[in-house]
Amino acid sequence: MLVRVLRAVCRLLFRVQVTGLENVPQEDRLLIIANHESFLDGLLLGLFLPKRATFVVHTGVLKNLFFRWWLKLTPHLSVDPASPLAMKKVVQRLNAGENVVIFPEGRITLTGALMKVYDGPGFVAAKTGVKILPVRVEGAAQSYFGRLSDAHPRKLLPRVTLKILPPTDIRIEQHGHHAPLTAKQRRRIAGEAMRGIMQHMLFKTQQSKSLFEGFLDAMDKYGAKTRIIEDMHQVEDTYQDVLKRSLALGRIASKVSQPGEVVAVLMPNITNTLALVLGMSAFKRIPAMLNYTAGADGMRNACIAANIRTVISSRKFIEAAKLEETVANMRDLNIVYLEDLRSQFGVLDRAWLMGYALHYPRAAMEPVTAEETAVVLFTSGSEGKPKGVVHSHKSILANTHQILATLDFSPADKFMMALPLFHAFGFTGALLPLLNGIPMLLFPSPLQYKLIPEVIYDKGCTVFFSTSTFLGNYAKYAHPYDFYKLRVVFAGAEKLNEEVRKIYHEKFGIRILEGYGTTECAPVVAANTPMANRHGTVGQFFPGIEHKLEPVPGIENGGRLLVKGDNIMQGYYLYDNPGVLVAPQDGWYDTGDVVEIDSDGFIHIKGRVKRFAKVAGEMVSLEVVEKMATTAAPEQQHAATTVADATRGESIVLFTTDAKLKREDLQIVAKTMGAPEIAIARKIIVVAQIPVLGTGKTDYVTLKQMAEQAA
Repeated sequence: MLVRVLRAVCRLLFRVQVTGLENVPQEDRLLIIANHESFLDGLLLGLFLPKRATFVVHTGVLKNLFFRWWLKLTPHLSVDPASPLAMKKVVQRLNAGENVVIFPEGRITLTGALMKVYDGPGFVAAKTGVKILPVRVEGAAQSYFGRLSDAHPRKLLPRVTLKILPPTDIRIEQHGHHAPLTAKQRRRIAGEAMRGIMQHMLFKTQQSKSLFEGFLDAMDKYGAKTRIIEDMHQVEDTYQDVLKRSLALGRIASKVSQPGEVVAVLMPNITNTLALVLGMSAFKRIPAMLNYTAGADGMRNACIAANIRTVISSRKFIEAAKLEETVANMRDLNIVYLEDLRSQFGVLDRAWLMGYALHYPRAAMEPVTAEETAVVLFTSGSEGKPKGVVHSHKSILANTHQILATLDFSPADKFMMALPLFHAFGFTGALLPLLNGIPMLLFPSPLQYKLIPEVIYDKGCTVFFSTSTFLGNYAKYAHPYDFYKLRVVFAGAEKLNEEVRKIYHEKFGIRILEGYGTTECAPVVAANTPMANRHGTVGQFFPGIEHKLEPVPGIENGGRLLVKGDNIMQGYYLYDNPGVLVAPQDGWYDTGDVVEIDSDGFIHIKGRVKRFAKVAGEMVSLEVVEKMATTAAPEQQHAATTVADATRGESIVLFTTDAKLKREDLQIVAKTMGAPEIAIARKIIVVAQIPVLGTGKTDYVTLKQMAEQAA
């Protein structure tokens, strides 16, 4: 009777909802695992799960009088998660046919995200071979029974949901022909597997909606008055401010376009650009983010590929970025300026905004499904004409959920976002904090090497997404104390330079986490994290991403990486077939990268398939050629390409900013690295600087042309 009363009270106070009851197996002997949000979790699981179970509780919990009283009503085991012996009792209970509930984190989250997962619960699951039933507790962390920092919004009685996922298990396989695994190794592998299950659970239980609905959900959760975004104008805008701008800009954009039309956005990194993207999403227009560093031809080619007729821009931006000539060369497109469109926002529009849309934004927006197209991004064109990469609302949001399931970002953080919004890393990187209550500073250009460290220091930023090239340049100008608050620095888009990694460690005491992604994957596929980091790799795959390797002739270990998952693009728009979607085959996207995956799931990138040279019948990675040059002259920049060679098939050309670099230096490095003689560049060309694209990547198209001219 007491259970019935408590259940009714919790239903009334916390509006508890339970989903996925059909996933609960009929038989007993289950290991039920859950994330740990608050002191309420055990009570809620005990009341609402349809299985009677023994609760594994931390010895510290028993110090609390209320919990001692509550635990009298239910079978429980008090254990210290750090003690290996404690888990023996749990094994005994499971072997006796009981169900056991355990929190693999062993403590209540302080960040709202997944914290350290202990090896014990995974070891128990592997040893007993039982089914694991994952349950996601959501909402309880926001109550006063949670342990979140003051940066998180608190609610007296938040809505709580319990989401039950299909059962799974942990099997430890012996890899290869190595010696049998030791008990310690088995325990660690099981612990890693349990962390993977927890991350997958957090990812799978997120609801994908449209970008604009995701924004409205964040506003409801974190409060309309929460200050969320600041740009170079140094005004901190609240969710309410961003909503107002989004609705106004969306309404303006819909005057010059049709529902479902792809409209190019040629705008800088400012709050209004993000507001315009959200507003277009609310009114079913599809923003195509133009790369303004690509020049008139690059932008025109991008517009042809995506069948774009209209470009929305700003006169102020065109002047500031000195793009007048570029825009003048794009005469065949209808370029409209926000400054001119403002005059079209009349009295009726203002009345609609203030009297209706701001109060009922969900009613004012056009209904959109998660599967519909949300945005078109463009490839950098580092290997030819830019391709339009078409993403749905689901794929962009899935990637933000994957990042949050793996990393502990929270409203206590502050993001520094200097990567341009036309860059996939910048686009998703800017939406991630906005949709999750995390304050963000949007900076206009990543090229202000002296100013950015100063701004990071001044604004107390804690998270920074960038590229290796840019990070190296910031390090040159930054004071050792500028990055005192940075706790997560992410490098993506290109290989992390060893010198850059070293200087951040020695000068700033920061460990750079290297990740891997592609525009086609919205963009992050894998990343090193504070919980799982291995030097020389790009980390482990994010939850919800399947992968397979296809053999590449001439490469023994590893293969060509193909990936599949919710974050994969809908397809390409190609220059030769404008506006026609070319979807990836059976949902598998071919990354074109040659990788090796070790037994712990860490990814080692060997190079792009296109960045291998076939010299005298042998495959040579151009990344190895560049690495040798970097080892010989770490302070300088280097890039390798190939030219056709009648006798050897292809010949390697190395471009360098080091006037003193000789082939003899490369031969010495090749010997110590164990690299073959054919990997030493035939020709070395000294340049003042290596050409780069606006995204910070090396411009290999220009280099190839330079090499051919030199030949």
